[in-house]
Amino acid sequence: MAMTDEKTAVQGSASNAAAGLPAIDVYNTLSKKKEPFVTVRPGHVGMYLCGPTVYKPSHIGHMVGPVIFDTIKRYLEYSGWQVKWVVNITDVDDKIIAESASRGTTMAQLAAEMTADYLGNLAALGVESIDVMPKATEHIDTIITFIEELIAKGFAYASEGDVYFDVTKDADYGKLTNRSIESTQGEGGSTADRKRSAADFALWKRAKTGEPSWESPWGAGRPGWHIECSAMCRAILGPHFDIHGGGLDLVFPHHENEIAQSESLHDCPMATYWMHNGLMQAAGTPGKVGGRSRDAGASTVEDASAQAATKISKSTGAEPFRNLLQRHRAEVVRVLLLSTHYRSPIHFGEEPLGESSRAMEAFERLFVRYQRIGSSFYTLPCRNRREGDAAVAAAGEEATSLRAKFLAAMDDDFNTAIGIATLFDCVRVVNKFVDQHSIEKNAAPEALAQLHAMMLVIRELTGTLGLFLKEPPTGASGENEATVAKLMELVIEIRARARAAKDFPTADLVRTKLTEAGISLEDRAEGTQWVKK
Repeated sequence: MAMTDEKTAVQGSASNAAAGLPAIDVYNTLSKKKEPFVTVRPGHVGMYLCGPTVYKPSHIGHMVGPVIFDTIKRYLEYSGWQVKWVVNITDVDDKIIAESASRGTTMAQLAAEMTADYLGNLAALGVESIDVMPKATEHIDTIITFIEELIAKGFAYASEGDVYFDVTKDADYGKLTNRSIESTQGEGGSTADRKRSAADFALWKRAKTGEPSWESPWGAGRPGWHIECSAMCRAILGPHFDIHGGGLDLVFPHHENEIAQSESLHDCPMATYWMHNGLMQAAGTPGKVGGRSRDAGASTVEDASAQAATKISKSTGAEPFRNLLQRHRAEVVRVLLLSTHYRSPIHFGEEPLGESSRAMEAFERLFVRYQRIGSSFYTLPCRNRREGDAAVAAAGEEATSLRAKFLAAMDDDFNTAIGIATLFDCVRVVNKFVDQHSIEKNAAPEALAQLHAMMLVIRELTGTLGLFLKEPPTGASGENEATVAKLMELVIEIRARARAAKDFPTADLVRTKLTEAGISLEDRAEGTQWVKK
């Protein structure tokens, strides 16, 4: 570590300690290394996550970032920080305009419908901690003002109704990805004749006939994609805030261009830490959930292009997320997303979802066992502040040690993979304790008290990940739903074997009977999926 890095680490640790905050390290895509977490305002965190372009129903890929950063916010608040988290909605874009035209509706109506779909899916996953969700169309005046200021400082120019950012005026353009201007410019696209340089990007786009538009000093038009986030970040979090997050596929060009716009205008860092989650992929064989954790390291800025080529998206046939929720409990999906370190690729499909569901059963069996002893896990108080109090010590040496391991993992760049693996260790330790002390038969009061303290630790730690906060519903939408999902896996396998053996009458019979039962099968490249009609 360089001397300046050591000095920063020491100062950061001292600053956090003085405020009663723990030392946390965060991997910064900008510096390509972990750095001590020191905020612009001591004790406060401003965090921005790029949200969706709302033109079609959200899919599993749209859920990755929100679940990860919801967990990061939960953990930071648990550790003592006050966090303001912003997730934007891009509700004006070429894709939205094209999709609304094809549906015969307005851009605003389509965006409102798809935004409602997105919010419903977030709620199902327990993503409840977003503080502000600005829409681009609500900030047109803010965006226009931002562009005017860039023009006044000489970083942007108007051209035939468009406005472009002049990348040659930004001395460190490309610093997030270590790209030169020459390597980014391409041929300039369909507007190349209006640009000074092929690498210049649009801040304002002149309106085409029939498109939604707003009046501006440069004529009727609409904002470019990148300027929307820069303007909304400044309006809500200020010119310099703490964390800017997003998927690895957004590093270039979106985040690179955000940095160029914001830092050229404000002469200060836009965000101290740039955090990028790995992409959801429908390939590879996942490790066992609850077994050996998958640490970070597979995903870097350098391989972002390769990941972007294989990520799960609507263009690759990802189904609407609401369909997925008909087959799997939302908490199963959340466990799957957090079982990999956020910077690594997440392998997705029916097999890993099934593995996640089976892994959750270990917790659920323990909760049932605890209920038989006479207490409900879900009625236990959830400690939402990080304290090393006597109640934790009462859980015994093994549980206390595992809690320390969990916290150390989360302090090390929010490593939920190790955190969840540690929680499974907690389950094993508690079950062993119950067996050794015959608690279900005739336990001593001291053993019951320690068991209660151990369950409080599990309640505390799972709560920081947003897991097991509410008792799952019973009936078709709860435990029976999980059973149905497992039975459907068997039915789909029987049909697949029949088809492989060229026993098409049996395969057709399976599909016909399922159709009669209100279930349709969809054969996809990544496997057969089922949907309730």
